[in-house]
Amino acid sequence: MSASAPESPVAALRAAADALRQQLRASSFDAVAVQQLADFIETQRAALSAADRQGVTTALGCFLGQCLVETYGGTWAQGPDGTTGVGINQQHFFNPFFRVAEQLDKGLSESVVAFFASVPIHLENPGRRQWIS
Repeated sequence: MSASAPESPVAALRAAADALRQQLRASSFDAVAVQQLADFIETQRAALSAADRQGVTTALGCFLGQCLVETYGGTWAQGPDGTTGVGINQQHFFNPFFRVAEQLDKGLSESVVAFFASVPIHLENPGRRQWIS
């Protein structure tokens, strides 16, 4: 008999994030954890095969997204183009999977840490809807 599936897509995202949090030995979903994520991405970049890339990007993106949810009060949501990401204040949408893929592709010049640290700057402008990949 197979294990039961999570009740909802959000539960599945949270479960994937928590599994990676445990693997990284992060105590919570915060800026310190995002630094651990960036370091992990850098150690895995060279060894990651094309076949494994999508699954790794998804798992790491779930973790980064949960950090956005817990640190900035966001919620998992669907973006204007149908992608899954994190909405904050019904004004901003962030795609953590894209941000992880960018660091996997380009290295620290596209660090998830720099992205995460820039979120408050985007949130300071509530009068403008922003879709931030």
